[in-house]
Amino acid sequence: MPHKELIVVGELNVDLILNNIEGFPEIGTEIIANNMNLSLGSSSAIMAANASAMGIKTSFCGVIGNDSYGDFITTELQNKNVATDFLIKNNNLPSGITIVMNYDQDRANVTYCGAMETLTYDSIPWKEISEFKHFHLSNFFIQKGIRRDIVKIFKKAKECGLTTSLDLQWDPENKWNFDYKECLQYVDVFMPNEQELLALTGKKNLDEATEHIETYTNILVVKMGEKGSFAIQNNEKITATAFHNPAYVDSIGAGDSFNSGFIKKFIEKAPLAECLRVGNLMGALNTTAAGGTTAFTDQNTIKEKIKSIFNSEL
Repeated sequence: MPHKELIVVGELNVDLILNNIEGFPEIGTEIIANNMNLSLGSSSAIMAANASAMGIKTSFCGVIGNDSYGDFITTELQNKNVATDFLIKNNNLPSGITIVMNYDQDRANVTYCGAMETLTYDSIPWKEISEFKHFHLSNFFIQKGIRRDIVKIFKKAKECGLTTSLDLQWDPENKWNFDYKECLQYVDVFMPNEQELLALTGKKNLDEATEHIETYTNILVVKMGEKGSFAIQNNEKITATAFHNPAYVDSIGAGDSFNSGFIKKFIEKAPLAECLRVGNLMGALNTTAAGGTTAFTDQNTIKEKIKSIFNSEL
């Protein structure tokens, strides 16, 4: 059956990306951005689109508004061969949007959530879920409709026979109210970045944070950008170096692209070291073009790019 390997559940929005900005915004003033791009946004959608571009049969479950942005999101997912059968249109709220202001390798984001907040446990296609191999959820904190049921969601996915992964992302409220002690037993791959892990655990350094959280994880994967990544399973730590992109554009969605690369290999039952390598490779490829999905067109093009830029293989 088509599109029955990976199901991604999460938020959906467009990204309005501003580059080459002349200074920083101040109240009562106006500044100029010399480049602008409207693209498919949201951590979940970037992960799904890029996983599909790499050849994984992918479906998406999320909520959009009944508006032009919602149509744009649907079309962009379909152009990446992501099945959109499980998209829900909300007639009362508009689709979400994130304004992204890029400054070298850092950025400032402002997000309007809109319809994405109405995604709930009951939105997930549980009757069809067992047809998939893997369940991925991203950006937990920004999705108010699923917060209270997050343990129930992952427990149900495991009961249905799927492997699972979770990327919390940043908590805009900085409260970090996530019951990881209860939830992570149902998560096969927990995928925070370094800053998120420190904030979640409240620890002073990465070693302390890792030691604390690994007690509750099956596989812990930590993304560290230019410092690479590492995974811990059964007290064994595996590290992988980052790939250097000599023609850096921006890092929007790089962590999500890492997720897509890692999960592709995880679904294929590759060793953790290979999952990390391909995750790092896809994160680096992400930075060769603006936005989170532009660098990922189709599997053959991806293979050509990583061979020519990084002298590596998928």
